[in-house]
Amino acid sequence: MKALFIKYKSVIKFMLTFLAVYVLLSSLYGLFLKFSDGSKFYPDYITHLVALQCGDLLEVLGYQVELIKHPDEPSLMLVLNGRYLARIIEGCNAFSVIILFISFVIAFSGKLKTTFFYVLAGSVLIYCANVLRIAVLSMGLYHFPKYESVLHNVIFPGIIYGIVFILWVFWVNRFSKLKQKDV
Repeated sequence: MKALFIKYKSVIKFMLTFLAVYVLLSSLYGLFLKFSDGSKFYPDYITHLVALQCGDLLEVLGYQVELIKHPDEPSLMLVLNGRYLARIIEGCNAFSVIILFISFVIAFSGKLKTTFFYVLAGSVLIYCANVLRIAVLSMGLYHFPKYESVLHNVIFPGIIYGIVFILWVFWVNRFSKLKQKDV
């Protein structure tokens, strides 16, 4: 047993660190959501901000956008050129994806300063890519409604998770302690 632990020490350390960071950040985010009453920023601040920025981007692209509080659930209804297209829920804000990204990078940490700035830059990139993703998805739903399922469930999740995967691979190959041991 001890030999196995020694042999797989780095894997065990990675898994424990990843899980600890993921549980901590997810718990903190859960508390944020619990105490976000939606009175000023509906349904919560982050989702509200993503919806507003997505709406602004769509308006720049020439669409008329309305964001309306959903009467039955904590979400914002996205109306494009007078047509109700979609609802923007908490799961659309990419914060859970950012938590997953951060957990992985910290589990494969490099130098503290490098890790901090990579986490910050990667999180901003994921956030911006997500706003762009929602805007393009909205345009796709507006122009090609019959492809809603494939757009929403396959193509656009693939894009956001693909970006995260590329960021992870770049991190491991360029900055992580694992790479530093190879040098």
